[in-house]
Amino acid sequence: MPCRFRSFLGALLLCSTPALAAPAFLPAKALANGQWPDHSDALCDVAAATAHYLAQGAAYDPAAIHGGTTRRLQTPVARIRATLEFVCAVQAEDEQLGRPSRLTDPEFLQSHFELLRWQPDRERAATLASGKPLLQNLPADRLLMTKYHVQIATGSQQQTAATPHALYGLPYDEAQLSLEEADALGTRITRYQFGKQAVVAEEQAPASAGNMVQRAPPLIWLSRTNLEGALLQGTAVVEGAAGQKRYFNVHRNNGIAYDRTRKPQEQERYWYFKEVPGVLGYGKDADYKIPIKPLVTVAGDIFQLGLGRLVLLRTEESGRPTYRLNVMADTGGAFHDNLYQIDWLSGYYRDWAGYHAANRHIGDYAEAWLLLKRE
Repeated sequence: MPCRFRSFLGALLLCSTPALAAPAFLPAKALANGQWPDHSDALCDVAAATAHYLAQGAAYDPAAIHGGTTRRLQTPVARIRATLEFVCAVQAEDEQLGRPSRLTDPEFLQSHFELLRWQPDRERAATLASGKPLLQNLPADRLLMTKYHVQIATGSQQQTAATPHALYGLPYDEAQLSLEEADALGTRITRYQFGKQAVVAEEQAPASAGNMVQRAPPLIWLSRTNLEGALLQGTAVVEGAAGQKRYFNVHRNNGIAYDRTRKPQEQERYWYFKEVPGVLGYGKDADYKIPIKPLVTVAGDIFQLGLGRLVLLRTEESGRPTYRLNVMADTGGAFHDNLYQIDWLSGYYRDWAGYHAANRHIGDYAEAWLLLKRE
C-alpha cells in the first residue's frame, strides 16, 4: 500500500518504520457511545460449543487450541475458555432475573473484561492490495470486515441442466479412513489428485460425464452459482419443495491453498462435503465441528490468535456506531497469515441480491477488541 505524505520528513518517519504497520493488541480506553443489539442467547450457544471444543485440549488440535502463536499476543487457553464460560454465566443469570443483558452494557464489559484493541496488519495487507481498493484503503485502526453467509440453495437428487454440479461426499477410497490415515496416503488417494477446475470440467464434458461419480458419492446436485457459494462459504442449506432443509458442511479438502490473488470461481481449492444436522463452524474434521449462529460468529486467523477469542466489533450501520460481541469459532483458507481481516457471519440468504439488501448498510471496516475475563 503506497505511502503519500506532504513532506519528506513525514514519509521518512512513517513509511520507513515497518513496526507502525504491524499488527498490535493494545490495552483499550473507554468505549465510545453506540447501539448494542442483544443476541446474548445465541452468543452463549456459540461460546458454550466453542468452550467444549477447547476442552479437548491442545493435543487434540494443536493448530487451533492454543493461546496465540504470535509474540504480540499469547494467552493461556484456560483463560480463553474461562472467558467463554463467563459469557454464558452472565447470560444465564440475566435471564433468570429477567433483566436486560449485561453483555450489551459497555460499563459492565469494561469492568469485567480486559479489552485489547486490535490494530490491523497493514504490512501483510499491502502485499495483497493490488487491484483491491478495500485493502488499499485499510485504516490504521480498523480491520477489514467482510461478511459471509450460509447459502440457501435449490438442489436436485439427479444431475440436470439446471443443476449440473455436485457436492461430493468423501471419495470412496478414503470413506472408511480417519483424516490422519487418509493424509498419510498423499496423492495416492482421489482427493489429492484433482483441483476444482478439473472436477467441474469433467462434469461438463459429455464424453467423461459420470467419472467423478465413480470416485465419490454425489450428495446433492446444484447450479454453478450455488456450488461456488457452498465452496466459498463452507456450508449449503438446500430447501426441498415442501420447505424441508438439508445441511451440508465442508469435510476435507484437496490440499491446495486458497489463492487470494484469484477470483473465487478460478480457485483450485476444492472441498468434499458431509451432510450434517445444522450449520457448523471450525473443526479439524467433519466428525466434530462447532455449531455456529449468525450475528454472533466471526471467522478469523485462529492459527495465529487461537480458537475461541471473544471479539467485540464496532461497525457503522446506516451511519450509526454499532457494537456486537462475537466468538471466533470459524476460519477459512483466506485466514492463514491474516491479522488484518475479520469475517462476520451475517445470516442466511438465497442469492447475492438478498445478501446485499441485508448488508449494504453495514460498513466495510470495523474497530475490534479482544476480550478476556479479568482475573
